[in-house]
Amino acid sequence: MLACCNLVVSHHPLLFRGLKTISDLTDVQRTVMKAVQKGICVISMHTNMDNAKGGVNYKMAEKLGLRDVQFLAPKTVNGVESGSGVIGGLPEAQAADDFVLVVKKAFGVECAMCNELLRRPVRKVALCGGAGDFLLDDALKAGADAFITGEMHYHQYFGYEQQIQICVIGHYQSEQYTAEIFRDIIEKECPGVKTIIAETCTNPILYL
Repeated sequence: MLACCNLVVSHHPLLFRGLKTISDLTDVQRTVMKAVQKGICVISMHTNMDNAKGGVNYKMAEKLGLRDVQFLAPKTVNGVESGSGVIGGLPEAQAADDFVLVVKKAFGVECAMCNELLRRPVRKVALCGGAGDFLLDDALKAGADAFITGEMHYHQYFGYEQQIQICVIGHYQSEQYTAEIFRDIIEKECPGVKTIIAETCTNPILYL
């Protein structure tokens, strides 16, 4: 399907560490070698898309149907509004166990790692794709009833019982819809360019 493509746009970059050689030793090296041989360009937008308005976290909020979405930890860079994480409201209050089921369905996950279930309705939700545990206290201060992220350190689950509902769904799973953002931008700004979302799962974690 991708044989006709000469440009790959990705969220996570192919190279997180520099390469001293290019061979068929690892998946990364093989991919680089194939891209060079086939004349395929690779463009990656990682942290800039994480922090952009309409970026990764806004897409997550869209999948959950959150309303009045805004940055959880806003900042301005060169006059441009950006920030880490987002916060918004559910259309209707939900019991914590129902909320977790909604999250699992929205992101297609079989399990979610949660702390003790909240004994009050969930109305306000903060979230951050990927490794967003650094925003947990920001979510609490912002009045969020629940916090969703991709991964969290073990000891951070402690001490928040009945304060906020933690729901961790996996790094890959939390960011899986980012390709839709790139597709929509390209189709809007470059209407003559054909776009295809790759169906290959690159999550290295297996749930057995």
